[in-house]
Amino acid sequence: MIRTLVSLTVLVSCTAGLAAEMHSHEPDTPFGRPGDAKKASRTIDVDMSDQLRFRPADLEVKRGETIRFRVRNSGRTLHEMVIGTKEDLQKHAETMRQHPGMKHDAPYIAHVAPGKTGSIVWQFTKAGEFQYACLVPGHFEAGDEDVEQ
Repeated sequence: MIRTLVSLTVLVSCTAGLAAEMHSHEPDTPFGRPGDAKKASRTIDVDMSDQLRFRPADLEVKRGETIRFRVRNSGRTLHEMVIGTKEDLQKHAETMRQHPGMKHDAPYIAHVAPGKTGSIVWQFTKAGEFQYACLVPGHFEAGDEDVEQ
């Protein structure tokens, strides 16, 4: 089972040895830190649609791995991909509901206009289960349903 935009899940597995790239001047969040594009181990294409779904639905990465997300908006309205913990995303969505005109920008967010592509380069420094969501007001709530895969 997955959830809609709210719950594209990234499972980060723990590995015994972490590369030297784990040392960075960027502070860690509970779900990692901005990555160095030159050190990205792979690129993952993510599609966002007006059906309020992300594709692919689930991802697995290794702890310490740097991923380049190439995020395409195949819909007709603005969408965004925001990486975080479930709790952080729920809190952020509530803030967006209270302040719908609020502008936000961070290295773990890609705002993508219809028909365009954006990117996020992220290093997953901790093991765990993280999610990405669209926090455009109304999208998070509309996509918050369980669906079978």
